Amino acid sequence: MRYVKGHGTENDFVLLPDLDGSLTLSDDVVRRICDRRAGLGADGILRVVRTAAVPDADGDAEWFMDYRNADGSIAEMCGNGVRVYARYLVSAGLAPAGHLRLATRGGVREVDVAATGDVAVDMGPARLDEAVDIDGVMATFVDMGNPHAVVPVPSVDALGALDPMRKDLNVEYVEDVGDAHIRMRVHERGVGETRSCGTGACAAVVATSLRRGTARGTAYAVDVPGGRLTVTWREDDTVLLSGPAVLVASGELCAEWLGES
Repeated sequence: MRYVKGHGTENDFVLLPDLDGSLTLSDDVVRRICDRRAGLGADGILRVVRTAAVPDADGDAEWFMDYRNADGSIAEMCGNGVRVYARYLVSAGLAPAGHLRLATRGGVREVDVAATGDVAVDMGPARLDEAVDIDGVMATFVDMGNPHAVVPVPSVDALGALDPMRKDLNVEYVEDVGDAHIRMRVHERGVGETRSCGTGACAAVVATSLRRGTARGTAYAVDVPGGRLTVTWREDDTVLLSGPAVLVASGELCAEWLGES
């Protein structure tokens, strides 16, 4: 089984090229690959597969991003993952640099990826719903293709370890830094605290814009432990996410290790 390791602001992934859809991924194999001590280590798996090889997938895009959380669970969307996936397609010669359409469980995403540099993705519309209780604090609920709860805090550094009671949501803790500038830490469902979360950054900007009355179209700087993302909530309700997407290694999983029970 071939693999490529990559990250977007240190939200890291193992990409598994499976162009014809012949690979079967069990929850156990996903957990073992993502294990940071006994495996390769990652926040999740990105299976690179043609949409035509995925039953019930949207056929209006050549490539489908099959994303799995580190615990083996299936996730609808991953903003950093989409950008790393697009970078891999261009780097591997599977798609030309420029504008790409990628199918995901959260819908088709429009991605702009140059031969080098940052990758930008239209994450689709932000959907708001009733506030949710996060450990006694009412948080803004934002759906970015996956569910988020955004909690404003005076300081993200003062929080200590992140361990919210709600484990069925991605929870963002957001600190105001300045005009159109926030800091964020995130606890991702199925993973735990990660160094970054693309959809979480989008949700954080939407919630912060509402709270602060920021004009639509304002580009926010979002500082996460792994770097910086740029997020713009546009007039049509769609959210643009931009940032680095880096491929760091490639190789082959040992058949003996992969076959262990």
